[in-house]
Amino acid sequence: MPTEQDFERLRNRMVETQILARGVTDLRVLDAMRRVRRHEFVDGSLARDAYADQPLSIGHGQTISQPYIVAWMSELLALEPAHEVLEAGTGCGYQTAVLAMLCRHVFSLELVPELSRQAAIHLQRAGIDNVTLRIGDAHAGWPGGGEFDRILVAAAAITIPQALTRQLSPGGRMVLPVGTRGVQQMTLVTKDRHGHLHTQELGAVAFVPLVPSSPGVRPGRVD
Repeated sequence: MPTEQDFERLRNRMVETQILARGVTDLRVLDAMRRVRRHEFVDGSLARDAYADQPLSIGHGQTISQPYIVAWMSELLALEPAHEVLEAGTGCGYQTAVLAMLCRHVFSLELVPELSRQAAIHLQRAGIDNVTLRIGDAHAGWPGGGEFDRILVAAAAITIPQALTRQLSPGGRMVLPVGTRGVQQMTLVTKDRHGHLHTQELGAVAFVPLVPSSPGVRPGRVD
């Protein structure tokens, strides 16, 4: 098993060769990618591959995105320290942790209860406490409403969920993959001060689908 020094070297190499080399230059994002221990957010059997240029399975048909995609989406949000962020698709909590390094608070929704509970363990172990986790369907937005400065969707929606656009603050930015399996575009949605939406397609991507909840799944807290 690699030592913590080995993992640190792998993280630094990941940032240099996979992220910075592809054009992500936001210094705060690069610093967060160096600081968050990605290998602690995957199964121990996959720890050696945690810093490879690829997504990894986290079970339940879901994946942790490749490091470049995490960094790119984080940079596209243009995060500021005072921002509050809604994340749709907590997964294992890795993207959540990166966002938490860059903003005041992250509110994160996950449809699969087991993943949300595991993410809570990962985040607690990483010492990250500016996160609120909920179990729920991202298509319905954050339970109880509210507005967010930034929104990140970590799975592909067939169309941009209207509940999320309603919860995006004026002047806000949302980043998400849009499309069907195999035909998706990374999309930047901005809302101007009058509430009008503007969209921009930024390139082809491949994400797992953002599935709606089944009738048996109800929004809830993560204990």
